[in-house]
Amino acid sequence: MWALTSLLLAGVARAAIPNIMHRGMPSLLKIPVPERSITSPNGTALPNVTTVYYFDQLIDHNNPGLGTFQQRYWMNWEFYEPGGPIILMTPGEDNASGYEAYITNKTINGLIAQQQNGAAILIEHRFFGYSNPYDNLTSQSLALLTIQQAIDDLVFFATTADLPMPGGDDVKPGQAPWIMIGGSYSGALTSYTMVNKPGIFWAGYLSSATVETITNYYDYFTPIREYMPQNCSSDVQAVIAYLDGMYAANDTAGIQTLQEAFSLGELDHVGDFAAALQYNLFDWQSLQPDVGPGAMFYQFCDALEVKDGVNAGPDGWGLDHAISSWGNYWNTTYYNYTCQDQDAETCLGTFVPTDTYWTNVTVDNANRSWFWLVCNQIGFYEVGPPEGQPAIVSRILQPSFIERQCVTMFPQAFTSPPETPTAETNAMYAGWNVNVPRLFFANGLRDPWRGGTVSADGLNKPNTTSMPIYMSDGFHTSDMATKNGVVDPTIAVVQEAGLRYMKEWLAEWKPSAW
Repeated sequence: MWALTSLLLAGVARAAIPNIMHRGMPSLLKIPVPERSITSPNGTALPNVTTVYYFDQLIDHNNPGLGTFQQRYWMNWEFYEPGGPIILMTPGEDNASGYEAYITNKTINGLIAQQQNGAAILIEHRFFGYSNPYDNLTSQSLALLTIQQAIDDLVFFATTADLPMPGGDDVKPGQAPWIMIGGSYSGALTSYTMVNKPGIFWAGYLSSATVETITNYYDYFTPIREYMPQNCSSDVQAVIAYLDGMYAANDTAGIQTLQEAFSLGELDHVGDFAAALQYNLFDWQSLQPDVGPGAMFYQFCDALEVKDGVNAGPDGWGLDHAISSWGNYWNTTYYNYTCQDQDAETCLGTFVPTDTYWTNVTVDNANRSWFWLVCNQIGFYEVGPPEGQPAIVSRILQPSFIERQCVTMFPQAFTSPPETPTAETNAMYAGWNVNVPRLFFANGLRDPWRGGTVSADGLNKPNTTSMPIYMSDGFHTSDMATKNGVVDPTIAVVQEAGLRYMKEWLAEWKPSAW
């Protein structure tokens, strides 16, 4: 569970990221790693959960002759007894170091392992952290960063790895049940793997899994608008409507005046200003059930809606006060929080292709690796809504604004803005149409990524005992943290159901001659 200080540090770590796709990455909830010694059921002292192991992974599953690279993984077998399941997870689009809590009972992974006498593994995704086939992240190297290669990595690991625990060479699929767990993108990858490679993993637990890739993903902001304080939403909508009205009228002087109210007059492109206004909304994704009023998102709304100790009504204070108070919040708090000592154009501009942000090809650059997947297969461009819908994000921001950045970051791969083939991705890996037995879906009502999950508004996907779908009042991947079930009873219901289904499904497993 994130403490407030962790949230603030996470925000600073993400500071000065000009590409809006990276501010709103569908990242997994990061949970503090417990500092404690661990022992096996027979009392044997076990390695610390932060111990790193290495697996010789194929560079290219379509061309094994290219050789292997070292893929990092972590493992905890404190609850394991022979016959128990092997629980596998990748954190997805980040350096996996720091996610070791996902092999402990601080998370749903460890709760399943504890209940079922299983062992838990965390494996780093190719081209993230220090699991890299090559020593750089050029477009040529990243050609091997695809969903299919990531799926094949997981399958090759499960079917060939000799694990470091006693008897770890004798627990491959067919010899032991394997469970795959994932949250956010890694939850989608769990679904994709079980669709694409059936029979390897016996069951799956998917939290906030963005299974349906969507190019024009304006629905990211729908749960935020619906569940943020109404007065705050009203005033944000007023400012956005004012900006979009000036843009439509080509009122460059008025736009410049508005930018200057936010200390962003140096930005050369109105699209970058519109994207900067999104930053306050992206802070919503850092919220969890135990986060109090000191969180950055609530500081933002308080700055807009509390005047002389009085809260605005549901309609807010109106346009003039909204511009003044939102701008003052950027001037006094948020600019320094986001940009530190950088000027606005360096911090937030996206139109200078020679900036280091676009040209840095060193490894362990999660933003670059993730954007490669975004441009080539995943999409999820967080943009303004269609006309006629309430807007807390400017309609200046359209997919083309972000697709242009694919060319900026990867000029060797794209000579013109790509149309990300999300329909092809969905056709290949089923998307919302996934129909695989023993998949447990857990989603959160207030999750901005819910529109890409099987709990998307209007989808009405059947909830069955073979593929149950549960939804809590939580945020993004809230159900993965054990503590959230203590704080929020709706999350406890989801976690208890997941544990119950895993127990039932594992009771049905039988060894095979796989």
